[in-house]
Amino acid sequence: MGNKYKQDSDLEFLQFCDNEDLSILVDFLTKDKKGNDRITSDLLSDDRFNNCKGNYKRAWDLIATELQYYGGDTILNIIRRHGISYREILTDVCKKLKVNFNKKSSVEKIEANLFLKIIEDSLEKMTDEQKREFAKGMKLNLKHASSVAIMAALQSAIIAGEFTSYKIALYVANSVAKAILSRGLSFGVNAGLARGLAIFAGPVGWVITSILTIPMFSGTAYRVTIPSVIQVAYMRQKYLNKEAL
Repeated sequence: MGNKYKQDSDLEFLQFCDNEDLSILVDFLTKDKKGNDRITSDLLSDDRFNNCKGNYKRAWDLIATELQYYGGDTILNIIRRHGISYREILTDVCKKLKVNFNKKSSVEKIEANLFLKIIEDSLEKMTDEQKREFAKGMKLNLKHASSVAIMAALQSAIIAGEFTSYKIALYVANSVAKAILSRGLSFGVNAGLARGLAIFAGPVGWVITSILTIPMFSGTAYRVTIPSVIQVAYMRQKYLNKEAL
């Protein structure tokens, strides 16, 4: 592999993630919109990666390197032999998607803002009944499940440190994987979570696929970095909540 891994504390946790989640990230990095291998992928031509035979935890650093490379400028990548940090990739994606965030915030906080922005955009595509069902699935005690009320309740729940951050990440990441790869995440969920997954799959999928058809996002870089960042952010929430799970 010609590119070198840039030491990145925000990606080190990948080595502890489930193989099934890493496989979704690998597909985002290596498959084009038709499901064919990307000709620009260095990962697929790396001997160590191929020798892992699907055990992606053994190649987490190579996977991280591929993401860093897609996030950076091609010419600069060649000169410095590595891509850019995950934080830079994340903030670039957030700026493009018009996410409101403080650049000095932690990566986890910025990722939460990204998820909330996607949720907010998705609520605009939901019926009133879907909003009520979503609020119920998220255990939001609302008299009127309007978009504004749901967003305010979600923000309060996140600040309170409840399980909400993980559930939001789960809903969004699963919907994005289904929309782009035609397969969702592999996990076992309770009835409440399953209800939210079903409700959100359509609206989130519509939001993400419509974004990726906009000319400024339709190039290879953003078709890789947008879903990849969403998957990494979900994996971080799962890792941080592993004891509760």
